[in-house]
Amino acid sequence: MATTTVPQTMKALIIQEGHRVAVQDHPVPPVGDNDVLIKTVSVAQNPTDWKHVDTIGVPGTILGCDFSGYVVKTGKDVSTPKVGDHVAGFVHGGAFTDEGAFAEYVKTPADLVWVVPENTVNHDQAATLGCAFWTAAQALFHKTRLGLVEPPAKAAGNEWIFVYGGSSAVGMFAVQLAHLAGYKVVTTASPRNFDYVKSLGADAVFDYKDPDVVKKIKDATGDSITKAVDAISLKDSQRISAEALAPSGGKVVLVLQPIPDATNRKDVKFFPTLIYTALGRAFDFGPSTRFPVSPEDRAQIVEFLKKVPQLIKDGAIKTPPVKLWEGGLAAIPDGLQYMREGKVSAEKIVYHV
Repeated sequence: MATTTVPQTMKALIIQEGHRVAVQDHPVPPVGDNDVLIKTVSVAQNPTDWKHVDTIGVPGTILGCDFSGYVVKTGKDVSTPKVGDHVAGFVHGGAFTDEGAFAEYVKTPADLVWVVPENTVNHDQAATLGCAFWTAAQALFHKTRLGLVEPPAKAAGNEWIFVYGGSSAVGMFAVQLAHLAGYKVVTTASPRNFDYVKSLGADAVFDYKDPDVVKKIKDATGDSITKAVDAISLKDSQRISAEALAPSGGKVVLVLQPIPDATNRKDVKFFPTLIYTALGRAFDFGPSTRFPVSPEDRAQIVEFLKKVPQLIKDGAIKTPPVKLWEGGLAAIPDGLQYMREGKVSAEKIVYHV
């Protein structure tokens, strides 16, 4: 087992009783035979973080999903990455006592991190390529989701894909990945973000508040869309995503649960996707929902992650603008509140640990 000196305890942001969090001393997670231990440098924030605090997070567990740092210890069966490598990844924060990103050290299986190529993205940028990036890859490329052609391969023809919420974290990565795979992309955003989503590869973008948005999407795409990702997945976005599909119907992948009366269309299939299923651990999602291990979901993301270093080296993926929130782990509750209040738009909040 390769290692550098690692302490027994670390500072970590721990979920408390009463739906709050606090920085505490916490045991450094033990490293299994196929795991790596990472000394975190930067961590990024997601809506799932505050939602775990407010709803289903388990007291005593480590909050946080997205991280970038250096490998300090590897399990005996790990050949890559190596101690000293700069890696980034995604873990299930708020569910386990030995897994969570908002901490000085993160443990995760070695095949669920990717090595950041030298002279490409920094730790802040690498940390943003977690929950939202992986979710977009699962939604687009998993064979039971949209099953699109996966980069570096290219789709034949000029098939249109609709991404609702192109400037959201999941949406901006979905736009880029679908574009990289050779699809034409139509999306929605606020007018202030039109130029931004076009710079990511969107061929057409419309204001989601425009009462004629569905007609404009259909006109722009020849009413040909059969596949969509709804990166917002609230009632109105589910309605628009369903109505934007061609007369033959199709499939909309959601990042939240389907809302029963969002659409009357019987020819549109809503399919929720949840990236935690890619991590290879069974978990509870609230008091009554148990997700078993999904080897298929894990295998899909492991294969995708093998391609990420080259995509980054090629400059094919743009990371979102970073809003560096000063104050380290102790400042995260303030950042969570800022996000709760809906103040985040087309940027990722990042902290230095």
